[in-house]
Amino acid sequence: MVSFARSERLALCDTAVSLGPAAPTLCEGWQVKDLLVHLLVRERRPWAAAGMFIPPLASVQRKAEAAYAAESLESLTARLRDPKGTLFAIDPIDRAVNTVEFFVHHEDLRRAQPGWSPRTLPAVAERTLWRNLKLAGRALVRSAATPVVISDGTESVTLRPGEEPVTITGPASELLLFCFGRHEVRGLVFDGPAEKITRLENASLGF
Repeated sequence: MVSFARSERLALCDTAVSLGPAAPTLCEGWQVKDLLVHLLVRERRPWAAAGMFIPPLASVQRKAEAAYAAESLESLTARLRDPKGTLFAIDPIDRAVNTVEFFVHHEDLRRAQPGWSPRTLPAVAERTLWRNLKLAGRALVRSAATPVVISDGTESVTLRPGEEPVTITGPASELLLFCFGRHEVRGLVFDGPAEKITRLENASLGF
């Protein structure tokens, strides 16, 4: 059975090809090709990707990005489709590391386009994203200046404790995107003090 991480990897590549290299994304300053370059550096040259957080490696990161940026979109997507030769060819590692990464970035491509609409994901995919959100959610909302509770309609989880929390209810996929700082979401219901909801909606969420 193909994992959700694997299916989103392939779907992201298909979407990228259909949009073209210069189409916008939800990642500020990045077009489609820039996003693919980021994913390939992260996956195939992780020491270079660390330049985002470790200043001495910034030049290594820039060189790696320039090398991939010189390739065509078709070449980049062909590389990204097949993680052979990387740790991500090992299914449990791919699931653990890439399930959220590829889902969020696939939606970064889709939701930056006019007329986008949410996908109806299989129930198993929603459950997978919910499990991931429960693990990472506290870190994602650490900058929120208000207590936060999330609910998928059947289970509630406190991500940031405190009195009079904002409770966000909706599909796991939309909750995950919101907690990653994406505001192009649908089907979420916010309940709590109005000023706290406003504060949360304006917070810089995500990693």
